[in-house]
Amino acid sequence: MGNRHGEDSAYQMRKARRKREIRRRRRRRALLKKIFCAGLLSVFAVTAAVFLIGKWGTEESPGEKNTVKAVRESLRSDDAGQQNSEEEDFEQTESPDDAGSETDNSTDKDENSLFHYLETEDTVRLGEDIVSSYAIFVDVDEETILAGKNEKDRIVPASMTKVLTLLVAVENLDDLDAEFTITKEMAEYGFLHDCSGAGFEKGETVKIRDLLYGAILPSGADAALGLAVCTAGSQEAFVELMNKKLEELGLSDTAHFTNCIGSYEEDHYCTVYDMAVIMRAAVENEICREVLSAHTYTTSGTEQHPDGILLSNWFLRRIEDKDTGGEVVLGKTGYVVQSGNCAVSYGTGDKGRNCICVTVNAFNKWKCINDHAAMYKKFG
Repeated sequence: MGNRHGEDSAYQMRKARRKREIRRRRRRRALLKKIFCAGLLSVFAVTAAVFLIGKWGTEESPGEKNTVKAVRESLRSDDAGQQNSEEEDFEQTESPDDAGSETDNSTDKDENSLFHYLETEDTVRLGEDIVSSYAIFVDVDEETILAGKNEKDRIVPASMTKVLTLLVAVENLDDLDAEFTITKEMAEYGFLHDCSGAGFEKGETVKIRDLLYGAILPSGADAALGLAVCTAGSQEAFVELMNKKLEELGLSDTAHFTNCIGSYEEDHYCTVYDMAVIMRAAVENEICREVLSAHTYTTSGTEQHPDGILLSNWFLRRIEDKDTGGEVVLGKTGYVVQSGNCAVSYGTGDKGRNCICVTVNAFNKWKCINDHAAMYKKFG
């Protein structure tokens, strides 16, 4: 009896616990159901509110609708009037010769774009076979870029600057046999600024023609400064003429010069494309061609130099021994630390084309020359 009573008691306890567990589960499910329903109601309420607000915000009253309609019609009227006005202006400015002819904005032949060069589907993108970091090779007659490498990136032109110095001086000086006296500043500039000089001395009276050759062949800072002063009265005034010439050539957006020598300054820059245009302008000038094509030149005798000074264009003398497939006839080199070895040249190559080549940032002068020779041989 005692054992049976104990078993019944344990059974009743298990049964009671089971009932309590069932009630807890039911309460939990009921609570979760309430929470879920409440969440659905909240989402519905928020969605409805957004919808109603959006509808109210975009609904226009009759007056508002009329106002909006009037503004829209006014804008359409203004646009139509402006379009008609622009068409009338265009018709007034279009010449009879222009009417009906097709034009290409990139090839407009006004004065500011006479020497522009176009990239074509045949333009070659130069790789590591050309050591220089920046390069351009153009067909002068066809006005196309035959090959390029970062040709529109800003570079430091170094003494290639003197091509523009030569051009500006020649265009503004009448008597090249007139005499000019070298000042102490000019004579000592190269020594003080670690750049090349032609060898003129303080107080030496030289012909302006000798300054032209002195600025190009040995890249003389003394001669370039002399040209600036005898042309414009000061280097500062001469630089204004240089930048004016850049503007005439259509290069003022990408080129700006601050000195006539090519000394490094932050605001003294251009692109190799710009330098190709400057060289083309120099090629068109007979005196510039004579100076840039001279392999050697002896200045007139003076008291300081009775036999004159023998000047040499070492770029032309070195590249004439290279296989270019043709002949490089004009050239000007440059070097500052920021530019590396650079050069601009004009000549013909294996295919007989008249070409201009510009390279910047070769790590020595021979690599610079080799780059020019290789491009004349391959593309010229």
